[in-house]
Amino acid sequence: MANKSLVSEAREIGLAIELIKLGARLQLLELETSLSRERLLKLYKELKGMSPPKGMLPFSTDWFITWQPNIHSSLFINIHRYMTQHAGLAGIEAVMKAYQLYLEQMPPAPGEEAVLSLTRAWTLVRFFDSKMLTTARCGQCGGEFVTHSFDLNHGYACGLCHMPSRAGKTKKAREDALSA
Repeated sequence: MANKSLVSEAREIGLAIELIKLGARLQLLELETSLSRERLLKLYKELKGMSPPKGMLPFSTDWFITWQPNIHSSLFINIHRYMTQHAGLAGIEAVMKAYQLYLEQMPPAPGEEAVLSLTRAWTLVRFFDSKMLTTARCGQCGGEFVTHSFDLNHGYACGLCHMPSRAGKTKKAREDALSA
């Protein structure tokens, strides 16, 4: 049995703690740290006071293309690009730092969750790395927005410049309007 460095194990535990605090799912923790599943489960339960959520990770690119998620995903991926190109960050550290900056710009409402979770942000970066998604420049505002890699984007108009007719008309928005 090989001896593990206490320092490297402490770094892995620190990374896992930061990821859990940001809302990482167990599968993400397993892929980004070298800690055993059992240690990660114990750590998650100790920090959150409950077992991690079960289920599969997001696997479809389509979620990132819909109106509201596209705006949030586009903001995150542009922050992530900046962090990798200009701040010298890479890998999970770049994802974590970009996600923290995203949350500073788009803090969730009290009692609500962020539109883009850390797990979805991490998945988004993986979709970009595998060339399944890319960005297209909006012809009106000049912003870079998430699109499918093989979409034809000549004359592209983003969801902010060309809002869908039902944008913002959620059940919660109706309930808030009625209670006001």
